[in-house]
Amino acid sequence: MKISFCCTGTPPEPWLQALRAALPQAQVELWSPGAAAADYAVVWAPPQRFFDEQAQLKAIFTIGAGVDGLLKLQLPAQAALVRLEDAGMARQMAEYVSCAVLRHFREFDAYEDQARSGEWLQRRVQRHADFPVGVLGLGVLGARVAQTMAQWGFPVHGWSRTAKVLQGVQGHAGAEQLQEFLAATRILVCLLPLTPQTQGILSHETLSRLRSGAYVINVARGAHLVDADLIALLDSGHLAGATLDVFRTEPLPPEHAFWTHPKIRVTPHISARTLRQESVAQIAQKLQALERAEGVAGLVNLTQGY
Repeated sequence: MKISFCCTGTPPEPWLQALRAALPQAQVELWSPGAAAADYAVVWAPPQRFFDEQAQLKAIFTIGAGVDGLLKLQLPAQAALVRLEDAGMARQMAEYVSCAVLRHFREFDAYEDQARSGEWLQRRVQRHADFPVGVLGLGVLGARVAQTMAQWGFPVHGWSRTAKVLQGVQGHAGAEQLQEFLAATRILVCLLPLTPQTQGILSHETLSRLRSGAYVINVARGAHLVDADLIALLDSGHLAGATLDVFRTEPLPPEHAFWTHPKIRVTPHISARTLRQESVAQIAQKLQALERAEGVAGLVNLTQGY
């Protein structure tokens, strides 16, 4: 059994060592153009040439949760595409969103402004009930975030393409329930997969339907957000602020308005980083299951895009 590793921008040696330790029966090699055919691939942002040359692959494992970049390429028709479901990312995502939500809810930005001015002023205590959190996308990461927000005591609404039941979360499903979801939300967290249907979903049309003074947190993909619409709604006062971890162009260009907008907080795509050991363990388990002709979780539906 041969595994080809092709992860652009990722130092390969630690991954190769970890994969070889987890799968001692396999030949694990770093891909280079013209390399011999492999049975499986572990990839991140590979070039089209990789799949052109590795047309016989049985399965492709990605070292991230999102697969939108891969779906732009021509993949071998017979190859299963398998994404990471958690591998330590769900806890990181819940931590990140918790920090962003609590910072807004407890008005820490306002307190920082007061401190810079030497002003001692205790602001009015706010009620959790007045800050319902809405989570767009209830996959593994979204479900963890929604339930964490419920544990913090916030009313939580969740929206997904199909109905899902989560303890402590008011579910909404399908296009017909999106408007009621938005109208119920004061803090919006986007954790949707990026598909043709969700591209640009955070637009003036949707964001303007949030409660007045709403706050936006995007930790999914930059292409979900229409940048100019967010800025317009912030400037109009309909939105109170935003925390953004993902962007249409990364790194975020130095001239982009997000850097200097007073109501926007920017982080460099760090909300949930891939953890190598956890990821390798999951990939190894799933690969071995496929070798035994067993079903695995995380298989991507190429039509749906996740």
